[in-house]
Amino acid sequence: MRINNNLSALNAWRGLTNTDSALNKSLEKLSSGLRINRAGDDAAGLAISEKMRGQIRGLNQAMRNAQDGISLIQTAEGALTETHAILQRMRELAVQAANDTNTLTDRKEIQKEINQLLDEIDRIGNHTEFNTQKLLDGTYASKKLHIGANNDQDMDINISDLRASALGMGATGGSATHATGTLGEMTFTAKTAGAAGNSIKVELVDPKDNDKTLSISVNDNTITVNLATGSAGAITSTVNDIVTEINNNSAANALVTASGSGTDVVSAGEVTLTGGADAGAGSGNIASLKVANVDDDATTTGGVLTQAGANAAIENINKAIEQVSAERSKLGAIQNRLEHTIKNLGVAAENLSAAESRIRDVDMAAEMMNFTKQTILLQAGTAMLAQANARPQSVLQLLG
Repeated sequence: MRINNNLSALNAWRGLTNTDSALNKSLEKLSSGLRINRAGDDAAGLAISEKMRGQIRGLNQAMRNAQDGISLIQTAEGALTETHAILQRMRELAVQAANDTNTLTDRKEIQKEINQLLDEIDRIGNHTEFNTQKLLDGTYASKKLHIGANNDQDMDINISDLRASALGMGATGGSATHATGTLGEMTFTAKTAGAAGNSIKVELVDPKDNDKTLSISVNDNTITVNLATGSAGAITSTVNDIVTEINNNSAANALVTASGSGTDVVSAGEVTLTGGADAGAGSGNIASLKVANVDDDATTTGGVLTQAGANAAIENINKAIEQVSAERSKLGAIQNRLEHTIKNLGVAAENLSAAESRIRDVDMAAEMMNFTKQTILLQAGTAMLAQANARPQSVLQLLG
């Protein structure tokens, strides 16, 4: 019998230590609800579940992104509801003005309301915002809604310019046409419609024999171009020289180009650029229906102040209504798509959560059985350690 090394006690102590460690782990799993609390519990399972957690949280955020996208679309589409109502009222007024039972005075009263309605369309277009971003002025273009958990999982969204200056340009709608004219072998073209959509008028009048200047009228603003001459008194100014002077003069308010090379010299003669037209009721946007100074006695044309103008306005407003309808339909289609996207993301997040749970979460029933086993073993081990510690006391009987 030995007392320096109680092997029975050491064996019981080792078993009790292992049982206590297992019991502590079981308690940790039961209290946290997780099977994996540290990498040591299951290294591979931890790595897989963490990737899944990243996907789940990404999917949940993507759902919120899509919901924000729906909110943005509803904001824009709600504003266009009122734009549609305004256009319908404008069409009604144009139909009224097209009837020749109305006098010029009557049509001016109608025109006043049309002016106000056009201003309101522009106000809606300029002031409709979502999170400080303007939606209807054409700047909300080439945007992306991120609707996935990973990179590049997004969709494009564009909202057109729906202010008065952009409405009415339907598939059959026109725009300002370019005035053209020739001087010798050179062809001049005015590229812009000028201020307030006025018709283009650019006149190049050849100087008199003793006058080396060129009088140019652009949009009713006259500017003077000094022509260069050679030693013999012949004009040496090139087409590009004249074009540059026109475009550098703020009074012209028009961009003019010319065909031919810069070395071509302006030939004698005169040219009037003709064929230009503004973006009016018959060819362009509804902004051209607005008439400034409608109360002025000198104002007798424009907008719906004439039967022909009112008649053309009906078609033009129809195009604007179709344009707004098309934009609202596009936004509605995107909203329906996003609603399906949210449902799909929800299903994916749910299935991934179930998979992650099977890896990471503890089976409470099974763990309770293990906990009960470890508890019994701990109690038994404690009792056996006490018995093992008592055995060496029998040596005292030999000593007595």
